[in-house]
Amino acid sequence: MSRTEEFEELRPLLFAIAYRILGSVSEAEDAVQETWLRYETTPTRPVSPKAFLSAVVTRVSIDVLRSARVRREQYVGPWFPEPLLTDPYQDPERSAELADSLSMAALVLLERLSPLERAVFVLREVFGFGFAEIASAVGRSEAACRQLAVRARRHVDEGRPRFEADRKERERLAERFFDAFREGDVDGLRELLAADVHMVGDGGGKAPQWANEIVGVHKVSRLLAAMFAPLMEVGVTVEPHPVNGQPGALFRDREGRILNTLSLDITDGRIQTIRSVINPDKLAHVGPVADAWAVTREAQRARRAHITEGAATEGR
Repeated sequence: MSRTEEFEELRPLLFAIAYRILGSVSEAEDAVQETWLRYETTPTRPVSPKAFLSAVVTRVSIDVLRSARVRREQYVGPWFPEPLLTDPYQDPERSAELADSLSMAALVLLERLSPLERAVFVLREVFGFGFAEIASAVGRSEAACRQLAVRARRHVDEGRPRFEADRKERERLAERFFDAFREGDVDGLRELLAADVHMVGDGGGKAPQWANEIVGVHKVSRLLAAMFAPLMEVGVTVEPHPVNGQPGALFRDREGRILNTLSLDITDGRIQTIRSVINPDKLAHVGPVADAWAVTREAQRARRAHITEGAATEGR
């Protein structure tokens, strides 16, 4: 097998590692490309291409994450990962770990960790690498990696999200949610939302959004019920689609361009958190991106026109 064939076979794994360390599709793709360049110019063939390439992509990702952390500290509003619609790496023996580690909630939680802790956690807990391999990848002793793993696991366990175990049940609840959303059904939405539901948006200061966080079933249900009619009036469509392994949807403008993604965290038969990514910089990998400001202005005009028309009708 040629180097190119070896690399292409392992590319899904390398991207999966980099994405979980970085939380960015574009940065993960760059890290994988840099890994290929280093592999291509290595004078000797490694005994284990998987171990070698996994180590390289991990080191590259750690370096990128260290520089990215400064930008994230200065980020405008809540920071969410770039949404991932499909995980390219599949491993039946670790399907549960892979799915849980991909969610928005889990990736946001990993932001609490140092770059080294995050890398060790991802390699050990998600992909099941041995400590000897991890030590080689991060340039620390096995004993140090074990300590990093313990600290990382403790931090993660303190805030680890719990998702509905039954995927089919989550999908059914999400279907009911989007039906109620499209119909503007406040009562229907309230039945599906947790009492302390959180609705949070990531616009990064580059797109219109609601307040950084809206909390409570009454506020969230009323906002959701009021949102769809003006959007539908200007041609926005809602396309249910898994986002980071959780139930979600893609919002598109009348030209089919991506407006934002929405993902749902579901626990105990209720929606606990609704996360929207509308920052255009985080959506380019999904497809052509809509002008969210223009769509919002048009929707607001449509809403005002409906209000004016309704008032005129009542006055007759």
